[in-house]
Amino acid sequence: MTRTFIAVFPPPEVRQALFDAAHNLPASTDFRLVGQEKIHLTLKFLGHVADDRLDSVKQALQPIRKKHAPFELSTSGFGAFPSAKNARILWAGVEEGSEHLRTIAEEVENLLDPAGFQRENRPYVPHLTLGRTRSRRTKLDTAEAPPPVLRFTVSSVDLVKSAPGRNGVDYSILATYPFTGS
Repeated sequence: MTRTFIAVFPPPEVRQALFDAAHNLPASTDFRLVGQEKIHLTLKFLGHVADDRLDSVKQALQPIRKKHAPFELSTSGFGAFPSAKNARILWAGVEEGSEHLRTIAEEVENLLDPAGFQRENRPYVPHLTLGRTRSRRTKLDTAEAPPPVLRFTVSSVDLVKSAPGRNGVDYSILATYPFTGS
C-alpha cells in the first residue's frame, strides 16, 4: 500500500519565502511548521492505494495534461483551519489562480471516481499548509505579520507518494502531468 495524493508544488523560492514568512509570525512557536521542501497545494488526497492500483491511477490522470495550459497563481494572506481564533492548521491562501485550481480539483475527482476513489464531500479550498499546532489550538493574529504576495506559474500536477522518514514524512513524485493544452 502506498499513501498518495495529487498536488501542485510551487517553485523552491516561493516555498522558501512562505516558510520564512510563517516562521516570522508571532504565533509560529505554537505551530510545528512544515519543511519548506514539503509545501504544496493538495488537489486530492487518495490515502493508501494498493500498489497494483497505482498504474490505473496514473492512467486515469493522463487526460488532465491536454485540458489545461499553464496559468499564473498568486498567494494571499495567512489563514487557519478551523478558524483564526481556534487555529489548528496554519495556511497561506491563493488569490489569482484559485478558480483554475478548483476546476482542476474537480476534474481530478471526475477522473478518479470511475476508478473507485470516493469524492470529497467538502468544497475544495485552495491553500498551502504551512504548519500544525503542537498540542492545543491557538489564536492566530495574521495582521501582525502579513505574508508576501508571491506569484508563480502552475504548469503541471504531480502524483505524490508520502512515506514515513527520518524527519517526519518524505515525499516522492510518482508521476508528473505537464499541462499541454491551450
